[in-house]
Amino acid sequence: MKQILCCLPLLGLMLQKAASQSHVLNIDPGKTVQTIHNFAASDAWSCQFVGNWQDSKRNQMADWLFSMDTTASGQPRGIGLSMWRFNIGAGSAEQGDSSGIRDVWRRAESFFGPNQDYDWNKQAGQRWFLQAAKERGVKQFLGFLNSPPVAFTRNGKAFAYKGKCNIAPEQYQAAADYITAVVQGIRRTMGITFNFISPVNEPQWDWSDGGQEGCPYDNDEIAGFTKAIAKTFQRAKLPTQLLLTEAGQLNYLYSSHGKAARGQQIETFFGKGAPEKVYKGIAGHSYFTTSPEDTAIAIRKRVAAALKGIEFWQSEYCILGDNAGEINGGGRDLGMDAALYIARVIHTDLAVANASAWQWWLAISPYQYKDGLIYVDKQETDGEIHDSKMLWAFGNYSRFIRPGAKRVMLSDEENTGKDIRISAFVNTNRQLCIVIINSGNRQETIDIRCKGLKKGNMRSYTTNSEGNLQPGFVNGEAVIPARAVVTLTGNIQ
Repeated sequence: MKQILCCLPLLGLMLQKAASQSHVLNIDPGKTVQTIHNFAASDAWSCQFVGNWQDSKRNQMADWLFSMDTTASGQPRGIGLSMWRFNIGAGSAEQGDSSGIRDVWRRAESFFGPNQDYDWNKQAGQRWFLQAAKERGVKQFLGFLNSPPVAFTRNGKAFAYKGKCNIAPEQYQAAADYITAVVQGIRRTMGITFNFISPVNEPQWDWSDGGQEGCPYDNDEIAGFTKAIAKTFQRAKLPTQLLLTEAGQLNYLYSSHGKAARGQQIETFFGKGAPEKVYKGIAGHSYFTTSPEDTAIAIRKRVAAALKGIEFWQSEYCILGDNAGEINGGGRDLGMDAALYIARVIHTDLAVANASAWQWWLAISPYQYKDGLIYVDKQETDGEIHDSKMLWAFGNYSRFIRPGAKRVMLSDEENTGKDIRISAFVNTNRQLCIVIINSGNRQETIDIRCKGLKKGNMRSYTTNSEGNLQPGFVNGEAVIPARAVVTLTGNIQ
C-alpha cells in the first residue's frame, strides 16, 4: 500500500499532462503588422483626491501603475504604463452643488479662474500623479477634456442641455486659447509637455443628465473646434498634436450607427488626409462591442478595413453593461473572471482591429463597478487601497510591449473560438514578447517556433489566482496554467 501511495503524485502529473493540449505556434518576426505606441490609463476621477493621500499609499498606487522596477527575485513592482491620460477639468468642482453634478468625485477643478486668470496650483492631486508618472519613466502624456471650461459653455455648466453641444462657435477661440495655456503652463511648471490633447470625448452621447462632466458634438462642431485649437497651437509653436475623436462606440468610426451627424468619423475626418496638428490616427472606445465574441470580431474587422492608412487607438474601456450575458459591469471583481475578459478584449483590439494603442478608463476607482485597475475607499482624505487582477493582466501587455514594438504574424492570427488566444510582438531591442491567454480550465502546452529565437532561453510572467506577473523560466515547451494570462519574453538573434 505504501508503494502505491508513493506513485500517486507521479500518476497525478501524468493525468495532468494528458489533460492538457499541445499547440504549435509559428512566429514570423519578419512579417509585421501595426506599430504599438503605448498602453495607458486615465487619472479621472479619483486622482484629484488620492493624489493628496499619505505618501505610502499614493506611492504604492503610482508604483503599481508606472513602475518598471523589479524585486531581487525578478518580481515586477508595477505594470509600466507607457502613457498617462490627464483630465483637464472644466471647473465643476469649484461650483460645488450648484454644478448640477451630483457625485463630488465626478466633478473636476479647472486651472482657469473666475477672474480670467490661471492658477497652476489647481488639480493638485492629479498633478502629483502626473509627476509620479514622469519620475517612474513614463514619457508620453495626453490631456483630455470631457467638457470645455464652464466659463465658455452655453449654460455655464460642465454638462449639456437636451443633447445640444455646450459650446457655441463664437467661444471656440477662447477655449482654444485656454487649452494652449494649459499645455504651456504644465510645461513651464512641471517640465512635462503633453504629446497629445484630446479635445472631445464620446461626442455621440447627450451628456445632459448631470452624471459627470461631458459635452456632445456633431462632426461639424468637432471640425470647427479642432481648427481653432490647431491654429492656436501653430501660432504658439507647440509640438502637441490633437487626437480625434474618442468615439463612444467603435461603430461610429465606420458607420452612422443611427446618428448620421455624429458617425462615419474615419471618412469624415481623414477621407482627405489629416489637417495640420491633427494626429494621423483616430481614437474610439470599445464599449458595448465586446460580446459575444463573433460580434466583437466582426466589428473590429470593419474598423481595420476602414482605416486606409491611418492608425486606430482604443482610447478608453472598462466593463460596462451585461455584455450578452458573459459578464456584468456591476460589482467589483478583483479576481480572474474580469481579468480574463479584459485580456480577451485587449487581444481582439490588437490582433483584429490592429489597434496601435490601448488605454483603460479609471486607473483608480472608488466605485462598486468593474471600472478600476486599482480600487480605493470612497473617502476624500484617506482609505484602503486594493490592486486587482485586471491591473496585472493588463500588465501582461503594458509592461512588456514597449513603445515602438511591432506586432508580428502568427500561424493562427485570431485564435478565435478557443480557450487559447495568442499575440506576439517584437520590441525595438529585438526582444520577442508573446502574450497567451488561457481562459480554459486545463493547462495548455505551447511549442514555440520562431526564427532566431533560442529555445530554453525565455522568461515567463504569469497572472492567475495564485500570483501577479510571477516570474519563471521556460525550458522547451511553454506550459500555460489554466485561467491565466502569461507573457513570454526572449531575445531574437
